[in-house]
Amino acid sequence: MHKLTIIPDEDWELIMPHLSLKTFRRHDYFAREGKTATEVAMVVHGSFRHFYTKDGEEKTTYFYFEEALMSAYISCITQKPSLLSIQALEEAEVLVFPYKILFELFEKSKAWERFGRKVAEYAMMGLEERMVGLLMQSPEERYIELLRSNKKKIIERIPQHYIANYLGITPVSLSRIRNRVAGK
Repeated sequence: MHKLTIIPDEDWELIMPHLSLKTFRRHDYFAREGKTATEVAMVVHGSFRHFYTKDGEEKTTYFYFEEALMSAYISCITQKPSLLSIQALEEAEVLVFPYKILFELFEKSKAWERFGRKVAEYAMMGLEERMVGLLMQSPEERYIELLRSNKKKIIERIPQHYIANYLGITPVSLSRIRNRVAGK
């Protein structure tokens, strides 16, 4: 959280009573499509994938690792059922707090309001980066960009079939791309 903005100790005190630690086993859900989300979390340990389901097919759009903020945020804001699911890919622990409390803190504290703005800015940058990749790059270009990016944890920790899904290709196509890129 301090990567986004400095939160003074007195502002931390406002959220401390509302924090709780939750553990997840592999394949447990933090958020589920069709259910209204109410919580925001910071990943303490483990990894999660963020995905949508269309006609029974999953579309992975994001991965969360240690120190990442995680939520079905649009569902929290609108109080409508979530369109996405967030699932643990390994044993995980997260620090959880109610979105309602965070929203109240936006009104009570300039530091928390600034934090909310920074989270929104970060999310918008991530969305644009993801859209540009899917719309403007070939699957091979997306894979090369992934290799060059600061997202090395995806390559190191995520199973290949989820990486392929994230890139919008089949595992067989990913294997071919990996072989071509390795041969260059």
